[in-house]
Amino acid sequence: MKLIYQNMLGFLLIIVTTISIIGYSEIGYARNQAYMQNYQRMESYANSLGELAETDEKNSTALLNDNFLNQLEFVLRGDDVHLRIFNDQNMQIYPRVNAKVQLSDKIFSTLKNGQEIRIQNNHAEHSPIGSTKDAYTGVLVPWMNGKNLVGVAWISSKVTHVERPIYMSKRNLLQALLVTVVVGLILSFIISYYSTKRIKRLSRATQKVALGNFNVQIAHKDSDEIDQLAENFNKMVKALKQSNEEVRAQENRRGQFMADAAHEMRTPLTTINGILEGLQYDAIPEESKPKSIDLMQRETKRLVRLVNENLDYEKIRNNQIMLIKTDFDAMPILRDLKSQLKQNAGKASDKISVTGPEKLPIYADRDRFTQVMVNLVQNAIQFTHDGQIEISGKRLEHASEIFVKDNGIGMSKDQTKYIFERFFKADPSRARMGTGESGLGLAIVSSLIKQHGGKVKVDSEPGKGSTFTIIFYDKGYEQFISKDQ
Repeated sequence: MKLIYQNMLGFLLIIVTTISIIGYSEIGYARNQAYMQNYQRMESYANSLGELAETDEKNSTALLNDNFLNQLEFVLRGDDVHLRIFNDQNMQIYPRVNAKVQLSDKIFSTLKNGQEIRIQNNHAEHSPIGSTKDAYTGVLVPWMNGKNLVGVAWISSKVTHVERPIYMSKRNLLQALLVTVVVGLILSFIISYYSTKRIKRLSRATQKVALGNFNVQIAHKDSDEIDQLAENFNKMVKALKQSNEEVRAQENRRGQFMADAAHEMRTPLTTINGILEGLQYDAIPEESKPKSIDLMQRETKRLVRLVNENLDYEKIRNNQIMLIKTDFDAMPILRDLKSQLKQNAGKASDKISVTGPEKLPIYADRDRFTQVMVNLVQNAIQFTHDGQIEISGKRLEHASEIFVKDNGIGMSKDQTKYIFERFFKADPSRARMGTGESGLGLAIVSSLIKQHGGKVKVDSEPGKGSTFTIIFYDKGYEQFISKDQ
């Protein structure tokens, strides 16, 4: 069943249930009031007749003139009132009949004690008065002279006459129910249509997202739960869009990496294969063989480096490496790094400088720290030509901070957003053969620093260079790492 019909059915059930409860209570109240008023009216007639009764001094029996009673009953026939009079001997004296008519002993005993009896329906199972052709309701009122019973008046009227207001109440209630149902159907349809229309809008938007359209946004007013759902839907779509863009960017970088890796592998493999064929067929002069072997060694090292970088990254990312952290002085490592990479920097006409305190204590894995610094400096060399690369460090409270600054080509904000992700290259067109740019160096740096509990960030501007900042916390203070790392 569609939601709009479910809502309408729910509204109707509430309306019908409410009307039924109210109607049942109202009809019950109307019935009680109708019978109560009838009892009071009948008792008033009976008491008035008792006051008019003539007493026979010989047998002390309450008597009324038959002619008077006939006239009285004629007058009251509009109210459908009927009279019966019993004497103190439990004999019906009005209307006079040939047969002997008496009340039951139990009823008569109750009346002799001065108690009135009310009869709601003489057709009821436990009615004190026997059944007649028509159903009657009325009262039995004793006439007392002190403690002595003088006579009994039974005044009654037809039940249908008394329940006429009840029938009218039922009819009015039924009419009100029909009108309420019609109005309720109209209102419930309007309300349900409005609600389901908004839900359908969400459903259509969800279908669009499922088909890959992440530009869907739903207007809302923040007025109810459906608007809150729409707001959360918009947030979800934005998050999915960002995630989808990141996945696509990652796939593009992966594809670019595979192409670059295949190119870098194909070139040295082709070179090695060519030299081996030359050696096999003795096509290489004897004086050129040492250079050919040296070239094969360099190309082989390139292949090994590319494979090792991939293996290292996977191990680091999956926490498969063991960090052996110790306290050591970083300044000698930074100075050695300057000497080791001085030749590579010279090829690009770059200069490397190292500044810092006399001692710079670091708590880290010594080999992995060296790997981080080598990758950062090589990255600076790769994107700097005829420039300056500055390595510096300083102490912070419970931490050491190291900077690698260059004045190379720099990066835009969009590039710095993905710089630490796998396969990303800031400027593939400027990658130089033999430098080893595979898009993994900075990803390895980021993973290693995070495993140390440290921080890494980059500040860069196109044409003005980049500054990488890394922080290693002292032992026991790694918990100060920010949540965004």
